[in-house]
Amino acid sequence: MFPLLILHAALGATLVALGDRLGRRAFAFAAVAPLVTVVWLISRLGGIVDAQPVTSSIGWVDGLDLALELRADAFAAVMLLLVSVIGLAVCAYALGYFGSDTPGLGRLAGLMTMFAGAMSGLVLSDHLLSLFVFWELTSVTSYLLIGNDDTNPRARDAGLQALLITGSGGLVMLAGLVILGQAAGTYRLSELVAAPPAGVVSTTALVLVLVGAFTKSAQWPFSSWLPGAMVAPTPISTYLHAATMVKAGVYLVARLAPVFAVTTGWRPVVLVVGSVTMIVGGWRALRQVDLKVLLAHGTVSQLGFMMILVGAGTYGLAQAAVVVLLAHGAFKAALFMVVGVIDHQTHTRDIRRIGALGPGWGSVKLTAVLAAASMAGVPPLLGFIAKEKALLSAVDGHFIGAWWVVAAIVVGSILTFAYSARFVLGVLGRLNDASAVDDDHPMGGPDAAVPSPAFVAPGLLLAVFSLVAGLAPVLVDALVAEATRSLHPSAKTKS
Repeated sequence: MFPLLILHAALGATLVALGDRLGRRAFAFAAVAPLVTVVWLISRLGGIVDAQPVTSSIGWVDGLDLALELRADAFAAVMLLLVSVIGLAVCAYALGYFGSDTPGLGRLAGLMTMFAGAMSGLVLSDHLLSLFVFWELTSVTSYLLIGNDDTNPRARDAGLQALLITGSGGLVMLAGLVILGQAAGTYRLSELVAAPPAGVVSTTALVLVLVGAFTKSAQWPFSSWLPGAMVAPTPISTYLHAATMVKAGVYLVARLAPVFAVTTGWRPVVLVVGSVTMIVGGWRALRQVDLKVLLAHGTVSQLGFMMILVGAGTYGLAQAAVVVLLAHGAFKAALFMVVGVIDHQTHTRDIRRIGALGPGWGSVKLTAVLAAASMAGVPPLLGFIAKEKALLSAVDGHFIGAWWVVAAIVVGSILTFAYSARFVLGVLGRLNDASAVDDDHPMGGPDAAVPSPAFVAPGLLLAVFSLVAGLAPVLVDALVAEATRSLHPSAKTKS
């Protein structure tokens, strides 16, 4: 596993050093790292699904119990699949999105590759302190990617805001991790969840850790940085702020919740914060006219949904959460790619100025409809299975606050359906407004050049995955089941 991380770091640094020499071809070279990761993961997936995690360790400072320890169990494999498969799709998509003469593409591709390496290290880390190091590396690379256009003050401000919020939360989390490790007598995550500490000190540590998780995953009241980060190029928004980095906090909570959910204050805090985030994010999405910002607020809402599922600490909701992670990664990345195609070809993302798209746009419309339907939880897509499982598990929940969870999911789902419909209608040009069209802001769409099949293909493939996996969930059943068992090893096998 260490060679994979070294490959990401070395390739990313090389692409940054080469600058603009490769142009947009830099993304073709950047695709090597996620491709190698996918091949490596597939070659070991059979053993991982059979409950045989892959482990690796390198000693660092023995006196301080510092070591680089990696562990790929089924849940880590799910996250690694999201990071690598969507990373590969984004690299292919970027080849069509960026022009051959766009400046700074080598730096952008290199930083994205280094971010992917940091995110891979985060989900594979089995040591709390090495997890924190990778956690902060994702914050730093995210800051550089958001503010890649350093001539744009909006990009600089958005990058700084994201860094300050997630970086500050990370420092708070570090204090919590140190206290937790000292209380447990070990910094190894797998050992800590096997024998969790208890008491006031442990509770204090968990609160600090939750603050870091909330900031990273844009939970209320720390969610303002995510819509602001939409100033980044759409491939970057697709990768960091839809499919990968924003799930880091969800990932950490998922690891800790099965053993700490019964700790005083854990469930009330996580369930209330997640519920408020889900509902407020969905409500704000309904008010947006910029397709990309609409999706950003929708992502905030979905992150709140995921935080509820993983934070409850039950087997059933954790299983639903794993399915939601897979479904969300596919449909949200596809939707962001649709926005990028429309913006690239029509030069607008404003639903008031998007006219009816002409012949040749069928694949883009199909991508938008399939992905939005999965987001809204429409059968027979994977998003429907995820939401149905979440509702059934919440109804059957035997913990205080279970009906609060049911109510939040129902309200959030109504809002999700509404903003998903608003997105589709906007893409189809049904929400255009003549008062928003003038010489400075002309109507976009009817005369736009048809995008190339290669430009549309990555998003379409992800949307089709949502349909295929929804029709044949057996394709992901074994991975989902083992990923859930890796979080709840003491639980009996459940459907």
